[in-house]
Amino acid sequence: DLANPKENKGNAMFTAQERGWFDQFLKKGFLDAFRVFNQGSGNYTWWTWRASARTRNIGWRIDYFLISKGLKNKLKSSKILKDMTGSDHCPISLEITF
Repeated sequence: DLANPKENKGNAMFTAQERGWFDQFLKKGFLDAFRVFNQGSGNYTWWTWRASARTRNIGWRIDYFLISKGLKNKLKSSKILKDMTGSDHCPISLEITF
């Protein structure tokens, strides 16, 4: 997930090879925990320091939790903690009940 995919195609973290590698995890049955709860766009975990990108929410989602399908029924939440500042990344959280 990123704000400007056309402009970033082929850049580090958005090459065809990297995207294909990530897709292999999904094809093997792993789930993007955040997407279990949220299908919307504009959810990022990293913003460049330049051009007030974070304030304008022009970012990338490069931090993930992948879980096995067997854990899906135990998954309680997965969130992006975008209001936590101090870095160009924000933390993500995962809550699983056992």
